Amino acid sequence: MAAMREPTFLILTALADGPRHGYGVIKDVSELSAGRITLLAGTLYTALDRLTAEGLVEPDHEERVDGRLRRYYRLTDTGRTALAERAAELQRAARIARTRLRANPGTA
Repeated sequence: MAAMREPTFLILTALADGPRHGYGVIKDVSELSAGRITLLAGTLYTALDRLTAEGLVEPDHEERVDGRLRRYYRLTDTGRTALAERAAELQRAARIARTRLRANPGTA
């Protein structure tokens, strides 16, 4: 698998604590990124289709609300593993950055 981009990481993170429908994922991604990333519905569903094809997410269930169909998605075991691995990579990189910053505080 190619390196995981931030929007993918955030989509998987949004699904980590349970199934979400599209609007729920969009809202969570915005909150997780402190408003830096705003997914449009078309972008999200393209990403969900790709993540489904990669085996990282899968449809969970559908429900009809106000005449509109909501499809919920959930992480697969493979998706959970990929998310955990990427989170560990980010944690290692952040630890190295903090260590180097403490070792060389600079002259800001």
